[in-house]
Amino acid sequence: MTKAILSPSILTADYSNLSKTFRLLESSPAVGYIHFDVMDGNFVPNITFGGPLVRSLAKKTTLSFDVHLMVDYPEIYIEDFVTENTEYITVHAEATVHLDRVLRQIKSFGVKCGAALNPATPPEELDYVLDIVDQVLIMSVNPGYGGQSLIPSSLGKISDLSKLREERGLDFKIGIDGGVNRKNLTGVCHAGADIIVTGSAILDSKDPEAELAAFNELLKHA
Repeated sequence: MTKAILSPSILTADYSNLSKTFRLLESSPAVGYIHFDVMDGNFVPNITFGGPLVRSLAKKTTLSFDVHLMVDYPEIYIEDFVTENTEYITVHAEATVHLDRVLRQIKSFGVKCGAALNPATPPEELDYVLDIVDQVLIMSVNPGYGGQSLIPSSLGKISDLSKLREERGLDFKIGIDGGVNRKNLTGVCHAGADIIVTGSAILDSKDPEAELAAFNELLKHA
């Protein structure tokens, strides 16, 4: 089984000093991406940032970008988040009636596409796009805010999706977003997650450097 990697969210980071956050994340072998939670105040009850911020941060870090669009009508905004750093753009299955079209739109820019599922949405919703999707992101909290607790049923959802992937001989990655911390990290990995989004557990801790090192150590043995 491939070792899971971290995609830390900057949702709760100090935006006035993102360079410090980037240097911290770059120092960890467990970190593969920087996760951008883009919220529009409609699909979720919060507003964060848009394309100009993400584009301005391109080339400011050696890490790739993992852009998570929690917005209505994501097809309008795809191109805004395409940068030289962008590896994934993920949209919610619940946010568009044309998911196949939007996923193919993302791929047309040479970017990997992801489909996110809210806690109440079953994996079966993606049945006919699993052959084109590069990542399925399981929301383990109800999206919109950082610092929530992981919903336990999301682990079963990941496990089911992992089995389905194996049965069909597919190679999409499985991500998890929300409430992941040191206490549940091993269980998350054993369920089959490949990409682990975590934010407040690291960046809001008293010692982010020590917390990130602890995550790295746990992932070595997960």
